[in-house]
Amino acid sequence: MTAATSKVLEPGRSTTLPSARRFLLWTGIVALLAWVLVPIYFVALGAFGGRLGVFRWPKSIWPTDLAIEPMMQFLTIEGVFNALINSLIAAGLTVLFSIALGAPAGYALARYTFRGQNAYRLLVLLTRAFPLAILALPLTVSFIRLGLYDTPFGVSLIHTVLALPFAALVTQSLFMGIPREYEEAAWVFGCTRFQAFMRVVLPLALPGLAATAIFAFVISWNEVFAASILTVRERTLTAYLLRILSESPLHYRFAGGFILIIPSVLFIFAVRRYLFAVWGIASK
Repeated sequence: MTAATSKVLEPGRSTTLPSARRFLLWTGIVALLAWVLVPIYFVALGAFGGRLGVFRWPKSIWPTDLAIEPMMQFLTIEGVFNALINSLIAAGLTVLFSIALGAPAGYALARYTFRGQNAYRLLVLLTRAFPLAILALPLTVSFIRLGLYDTPFGVSLIHTVLALPFAALVTQSLFMGIPREYEEAAWVFGCTRFQAFMRVVLPLALPGLAATAIFAFVISWNEVFAASILTVRERTLTAYLLRILSESPLHYRFAGGFILIIPSVLFIFAVRRYLFAVWGIASK
């Protein structure tokens, strides 16, 4: 092959490679969306199709004979709505506590060097090494003595313990990606350390904090063991559904699954504009 021939083929090759990469990218995106959305779609068909929709054969992938009545009947079951409210309270408090405790810990790990820093990081991770089942009895006794048993607040404390290691370590890496010079410039212009953090660092850290909040919310929303052990009358939705759906009709099980999916999706959608920027912050 002559040099002139190779020069002629190079432009075609350069235009083919981006097209192939773009094709692979969109193929991966479509596959990921199908992996996530197709199960949610079929759960929704079972939830809104009622008894006839669940047991119809052959199955149809198109939404036919859907109605809101099966879902409303499920929500009117005694205890379901109260359990839904308890789950929202516990998840909201978990997000609040995880950010309020994890962000300062991550900031301290990122900005300051102190003796035992690596041991502290390891200690944070070791909190996830103990199975919750081992701590179930002492936690129950302690919560009864403190008056936290059978309350959403008590459940949120346990969920915060589960989410806090992730929150501390993720925010640490997040603050390490924000140059310290930004804060020093704010100090020069008369800001205190707290004002520099609130006005300069915190706006840049919002995408990472949004990701941390999503993780904490999902952990609390889906957790069932601690909620089942530490509650009796004021159960969260997952613990309540675990108890009642084992003997419920199949379409009620689909309705329960759909109710468990929707709040997490809505929460992620609400913070999406911060979440989309997280890779830009991490790459700085």
